[in-house]
Amino acid sequence: MIWKPHATVAAIIERDGKFLMVEEDVEGAVVYNQPAGHLDPGESLIHAAVRETREETAWQFRAEAMVGIYLWEQPDTKRTFLRFAFCGEAVDHDTQQALDDGILRTLWLSRDDLAAMPNKIRSPMVISCIDDYLAGKRYPLDILRDEAS
Repeated sequence: MIWKPHATVAAIIERDGKFLMVEEDVEGAVVYNQPAGHLDPGESLIHAAVRETREETAWQFRAEAMVGIYLWEQPDTKRTFLRFAFCGEAVDHDTQQALDDGILRTLWLSRDDLAAMPNKIRSPMVISCIDDYLAGKRYPLDILRDEAS
């Protein structure tokens, strides 16, 4: 059997010292996460980040750089996630759009707001991505090669 981590993307969007977050219901627990989700078959990583952001927040995401790649194993389920995090800006908010199933609302929170509620963070990757973003970690988007056809 071949081990396969779950390939996911996340959008790091900062405005005035606060980050666009989603409040979501995950198996009965209310937690905070960046707009994030799984890569679909045949989809580029950047397109996945744009799509997930639109579906979960009703904002259009314009990716500007990659912040990092993160590997994390969920302790209870032993499921492993490989997260590709992008930073950029949110434009064109559609206030009439319904949000994805499980998303309760979107909100803007500072890093300190999130750190004050560690039990409400979906995974340690949430804070790691923000810390790397705040530390200025940026990699050009052309580091990615999409050769799927």
